[in-house]
Amino acid sequence: MSRPVLRVRKSGALVVAALTAFVGTVPFAGARWQLAPVLLIPLAVLVWAWRAGTDVHPDGLRVRALAGSTFVPWSRIIELAPDPRNRISALLNDGRALRLTGVTTGNLPVVLAAGGQTVNEPEDAAATGRTVNEPDDAAATGRTVNEQDDAG
Repeated sequence: MSRPVLRVRKSGALVVAALTAFVGTVPFAGARWQLAPVLLIPLAVLVWAWRAGTDVHPDGLRVRALAGSTFVPWSRIIELAPDPRNRISALLNDGRALRLTGVTTGNLPVVLAAGGQTVNEPEDAAATGRTVNEPDDAAATGRTVNEQDDAG
């Protein structure tokens, strides 16, 4: 698979917070060897904050988690729907929903543009049942967007 056109990640503040928590637990865990496993908690948060996100490719989306990833081709995505907290989930043609880590209503237009997708008008969406169309030719290259970024 080719490199992603766009990488959407959680805020970089999570990485800084995890590093701070790790440094703060070192004296605590160093007091007794039985407390050493406590270091694994901020370390797991650090790895998750660094790795988790959504990679946008011209042919689909790769959603990354702490220990794995899922690739979904654009053809399997029926709809991209927001939840009450403005996070986006992809509704798939098999009836499942996949939460797109880091993708919000604020950065959704950038994600769609990078994937070469367009948004149907509400009347078209009702008629076709889709909110994502076939790819356009326009796509950004090699960008990273954080969760708080609005449109770029």
